[in-house]
Amino acid sequence: MLIGVPQEIKNHEYRVGMVPASVQELTSRGHAVLVQTQAGASIGFSDDDYRAAGASIAATAEEVFAKAEMIVKVKEPQACERKQLRRDQLLFTYLHLAPDRQQTLDLLESGATCIAYETVTSSRGGLPLLAPMSEVAGRMSIQAGAACLEKSRGGRGVLLGGVPGVEPAKVVILGGGVVGSNAARMALGLGAQVVVLDRSIEVLRRLVGEFGTQLQTVLSTRAELEEHVLSADLVIGGVLIPGAAAPKLVSAEMVRAMKPGSAVVDVAIDQGGCFETSRATTHQEPTYLVDGVVHYCVANMPGAVARTSTLALNNATLPHIVALADLGWEEALRRDPHLANGLNIHAGQITCPEVAEALGYPCAPMPLTN
Repeated sequence: MLIGVPQEIKNHEYRVGMVPASVQELTSRGHAVLVQTQAGASIGFSDDDYRAAGASIAATAEEVFAKAEMIVKVKEPQACERKQLRRDQLLFTYLHLAPDRQQTLDLLESGATCIAYETVTSSRGGLPLLAPMSEVAGRMSIQAGAACLEKSRGGRGVLLGGVPGVEPAKVVILGGGVVGSNAARMALGLGAQVVVLDRSIEVLRRLVGEFGTQLQTVLSTRAELEEHVLSADLVIGGVLIPGAAAPKLVSAEMVRAMKPGSAVVDVAIDQGGCFETSRATTHQEPTYLVDGVVHYCVANMPGAVARTSTLALNNATLPHIVALADLGWEEALRRDPHLANGLNIHAGQITCPEVAEALGYPCAPMPLTN
């Protein structure tokens, strides 16, 4: 199979779909890899590094899209990239289609087969291709939130950990999954007062087992959610429903009632965000104010630490890329029902129930039985 790796073009996106070590795994198995020139340069991988791994170098993205049988990316294809996809092509990347009707329409029109990292599952019920970026984003959310609380950024002028004689900031984390647990780890390490809300008592028990009573855990109800959000200095939104749009947990009215200069970091923004006042931002212009509350809603947070993020992502995606290349996508999905859960679009139809429901389209699951 000929696998194509274009350079990412989303605002301040420096990650790359495959690193040279991943390319070498594919070329050693007899596959060809075509990498756009400078695709990995921002994170320290030169064209010569890719050539040494057996890749060919393309001068343009157009060449990659025109020749490749499978396109491996990081972020969802931008409008100009979607126009280059074709019916016999496989796309393997993050898609986050539920809140993105235009991208969905373009991918349906392309006829391409689109497998989304974020809906591939594991035998243990997790999301193994989303988890590494959730780990990064969860940890980064506290860094970003701490900066948002600085007075020069529009915040209250509060130090997360406080100092002797001055109480620390209160950090409220919505969701105790991968994002939430990693955010809690960072916030506790900085000395903040940390509260995690989740609807699952089992999740809360796991967090207490991991962090002890230093972490305050609260079963999420409307009353508890409102009480803790309104008293918070920083709120982290880390709630995820696989494949579906994120629930709007914090209303505009609640944001209006928050402390002036408090901050929210919406890690769920890729799936539409869990604050009613959220709208996607970029690393170039990461924040905005609503009713005196600083909003950080960057849709590709891990792109800011692109080398770490790329290496972590490749560790997770490589086995699936190999399977898709070795077996072809249909056979690979037949053999692995967890990879099959990643199939979102095929031959002009939505195959993921959550995406179809979110956008009001019919769902046509792909029959993959032997």
